[in-house]
Amino acid sequence: MDNTLLWIILITFIAGVGGTGLGGSVSIFIKKDSTKTVSLLLGFAGGVMLAVVCFDLLIDALTSNGADSSQRLPIVILGTAVGYALIALLNNIIDKKTNPEIEHIDEFHPKTADNLDELIHADHLEKHCGDRTNNLFAAGMIMASAIALHNFPEGMVIGAAYTRSSDLTLWTGSGFVLAVLIGLHNIPEGMAITVPLVACGMKKWRAVLITAASGLPTVIGAILGYWLGTISDITQVLALSFASGAMLYVVFGELLPESILMWRSKLPAVAVMIGIAVGMVIIFA
Repeated sequence: MDNTLLWIILITFIAGVGGTGLGGSVSIFIKKDSTKTVSLLLGFAGGVMLAVVCFDLLIDALTSNGADSSQRLPIVILGTAVGYALIALLNNIIDKKTNPEIEHIDEFHPKTADNLDELIHADHLEKHCGDRTNNLFAAGMIMASAIALHNFPEGMVIGAAYTRSSDLTLWTGSGFVLAVLIGLHNIPEGMAITVPLVACGMKKWRAVLITAASGLPTVIGAILGYWLGTISDITQVLALSFASGAMLYVVFGELLPESILMWRSKLPAVAVMIGIAVGMVIIFA
């Protein structure tokens, strides 16, 4: 195993296990006034991701190795569509598997997350914890399993982005940027796992460990994404395209809607624009 892959495994481990584990730890000490901060953080991360996808991954998929972009365009469109569709499907599975366990879509608990408590179901748990311990445990474990499945293609995104990196760009290229952003994206997901587990009576340290373990598939996905991207020029194009589609769904299907719903203000949009600008600086500076 070459040194580059070992570093990628370490970086992805921090993003996957560290990100979800941090979210689990944060949820234990969460403050009610943190909604606006999380909203801006999600918007900023979405902006940087968007810049990396549009100005780096897709462009490289179309033009790397001096290829004619018109010849690669159908492959890139197909790979992007598959990446987007797969993440969308996994998120749909998460919604269907977690919502029925504890009914929380009603006039008091709408499906959209208007604040951080609703995003992680903390308000719901405070209201309904009562004698539903088993349901809360099931909800937490199902959420952990679903997010573990969700983390696998996100790991592929990081691995695919690293296929163009050298030892000199391991900590500065788009792969590292995406690893950091996916780690940030995993924080609220980790919170969503830990909250019901702790509410059902599980010890906090055990709930955080289970939450962190749900990030392990990120590492497996990174290894696969990196391997696919190094087989041939075509597989690299497919890997980069898949990564782009997956990230586009994360941005437009998760980060931006959550950011805006959590804080109905113009500032989340400003955070997105700042994120795009920062992403362009990272890529072109």
